Amino acid sequence: MKTLLIDMSAISQLVALGCDVRNEPVSIDDLNEELLNIHGKVEDIQNAADAEERELTEDEANTIDELNNKFKKIEKDIARRETIANQVERLQSKGRKTEPSNKSQDPAHPNRDLRDYRQARDPKDKSTFGFKHFGEFAMAVRNGSIRGGELDQRLLKNAATTYSSEGVGADGGFLVPPEYRQAIMETVMAESSLLGRTDQLTSSSNTLVLPKDENTSWDSTNGVQAAWEGEADTLSQSKVALKADSVRLNKLTSLVPVTEELNEDASALDSYLRRKVPEKFDYKVNDAIVNGTGAGMPLGIMSSGALITASKESGQTASTIVFENIVNMWARMYAPYRQNAVWLINQDIEPQLLSMGFPTAATAVPVYLPPGGLSAAPYGTLMGKPVIPIESCQTLGTAGDIILADLSQYMTAMKTGGIRTDVSMHLYFDQDVLAYRFIMRVAGQPWRDNTISPANGSNTRSAFINLETRS
Repeated sequence: MKTLLIDMSAISQLVALGCDVRNEPVSIDDLNEELLNIHGKVEDIQNAADAEERELTEDEANTIDELNNKFKKIEKDIARRETIANQVERLQSKGRKTEPSNKSQDPAHPNRDLRDYRQARDPKDKSTFGFKHFGEFAMAVRNGSIRGGELDQRLLKNAATTYSSEGVGADGGFLVPPEYRQAIMETVMAESSLLGRTDQLTSSSNTLVLPKDENTSWDSTNGVQAAWEGEADTLSQSKVALKADSVRLNKLTSLVPVTEELNEDASALDSYLRRKVPEKFDYKVNDAIVNGTGAGMPLGIMSSGALITASKESGQTASTIVFENIVNMWARMYAPYRQNAVWLINQDIEPQLLSMGFPTAATAVPVYLPPGGLSAAPYGTLMGKPVIPIESCQTLGTAGDIILADLSQYMTAMKTGGIRTDVSMHLYFDQDVLAYRFIMRVAGQPWRDNTISPANGSNTRSAFINLETRS
């Protein structure tokens, strides 16, 4: 869990003295995250060598040794900081007085009812630290961060270390209640998101090595083979043929400065942060899965070597989709992938689908079945497969306006922990504005780098079928 570092009194004193205030103090959580990154790098180097069935090179071995030495140094630093934190806790516990049962006064805040402390310690709702919603939590952080603001005791109970009742200390800070982080992730993984339909992996590192076997069962040349043998014949030998791909997780971010005016209404802030950031993340991930270039973002279906483009009909009218287009696209989908296939469309295509019928039928027979009742909700069906309108598909008549895809053949990898949420007042300290930062690391690409050549016939097949531009 990420620690949100807010040290009010210490910062105020340093500013008054004209000292340089460090924007991001180092915490034990930061150091633990660095340990994870180092371990991931070591693992990547070793996995790459193992995938290629070779020993480490001298440079690789030296790099691992250097990383291991750095790992040990950081471990010592963490142990030292934990010792200091434990000393502080022991010092704070000395001389602690029993709280009166009724209203009493906190020396640091004479007007505050000490029942607030008991509420802060209440373990009934550990997932939200006693806050009703994200907006209330955000407003408490904001009020405790500005100069002259009062500190909500619900923040203190989960601070990493504190030196006084106001939470002053080099490593003092607040933790984001885990329920709010999970709620954001659930919105990104909503029904309209393509991410939930992909083959999802998780990684503790920012780099992932993927061993792949792209040989078909009828390939008689590469990889594992099978052969008919006669009695007492010497058995034919073959070996595994794997390909190792190294995938780097890309960083998707949202930085949201929150003004004093926006913080005046906690429910408005709660609605804003819960809705806007996931909406942006959802669209960006969807668009990358479909249109990503692979440069600083996932490699999308439209840029993949595994994409097949079905030809338009001879003389076909511009900006149309006809029955033959659907049939030809379906014929190019590799049969085992059809079970999980979906149609991704631009919403402007729906009028074309609704008016489409079998061309040889004596009476009108619809090709597209729109959502009707519980049996087909929430999507219509085409060839028995869901039709999903998304904004990442291109305009009608352009390649990419309709795509037939088995998204289980598209790999996505996410950093362990999902979305990381940080709140800091350091960036806009002189304006009394908080910065809410959301970071999600994700990679993606089709499992296959190319199309599938059939055992018999000349038409290639794939998990991703597109339709040629009709202009």
